[in-house]
Amino acid sequence: MTRSPLALAALATVAIPGLDAYDVRRPSGTGPDFDEAVVIDSVRRRWVVRAPQHAAAGAALEAEIALLAALRPFVDDGTLPFAVPRTEGFAHLPEGGRAAVHRQLIGRPLRLETLRPGPGLAAEIGRALAALHELPTSVVEEAGLPVYDAAGYRERRQAEVDEAARTGLVPPSLLRRWEDMLEDVAMWRFRPTVVHADLTSAHLLVAEGTVTAVLDWGDAMVADPADDLSWLLVAAPQDAVDAIMESYLLRRTELSDPHLADRALLAGELALARWLLHGVRTQSAEVVDDAVAMLTELDEHVHAEAEAAY
Repeated sequence: MTRSPLALAALATVAIPGLDAYDVRRPSGTGPDFDEAVVIDSVRRRWVVRAPQHAAAGAALEAEIALLAALRPFVDDGTLPFAVPRTEGFAHLPEGGRAAVHRQLIGRPLRLETLRPGPGLAAEIGRALAALHELPTSVVEEAGLPVYDAAGYRERRQAEVDEAARTGLVPPSLLRRWEDMLEDVAMWRFRPTVVHADLTSAHLLVAEGTVTAVLDWGDAMVADPADDLSWLLVAAPQDAVDAIMESYLLRRTELSDPHLADRALLAGELALARWLLHGVRTQSAEVVDDAVAMLTELDEHVHAEAEAAY
């Protein structure tokens, strides 16, 4: 069941006593598990209302709410140099579960192409990610979200590669590359940290040269910190990547992870494998074709880099 923006606005007025809804808008890019809208009240405050579409999404929302509550003290004391959503009200749903409402946070989605080297926004992103990865893992554990040790996470990655291989749609040389990296035991000696695990430009808000907020914490876990760096290493301008990593490493207390960047690049490559598997599971020929095209392009890029190295 998909709820209309007006139905979501009605839920917001139940969740926040006294909220006088003036306008409502559905944001772009919402996922398949939640109905979401931005409600503007009579004094122009903006509220985000999220309602789960099924029981599993409802359980995930409850875990996310618990995590956000645990993160709040770290935001308030400055340990985390950015805001996170603060749930301010709930509305019970007729089918069970509840919708959650929070104030819309300040900032705009990061545009990677605007990043520049030096002590500006790129360095602030590195600082923000380092602060996230320095949090005590208990905040995730107590919210009931997944916790992996290094060996268990390596096994998870191996299972993804095995499943992708069974589709017969991954270039064989890419599979060999991934297998070699997974078999390199030294690469997988790392200290698991709190990770957001779904960092994208849409989930990282910026304003005036700094990170203002991080959104959508439902995939958070204790796992490999390289996962939160992978999208930046793959897509950001290289000179900005250098600034991000320098700032990040300066603020991390874990300094014995020489393969962090290697695992981050692997995580970026395996994101294509997961996109392929999503297409296969949902029987979407369009997604499968898109994933195969990107995997082929990646394979060609890896070959070109290897040849240039000789």
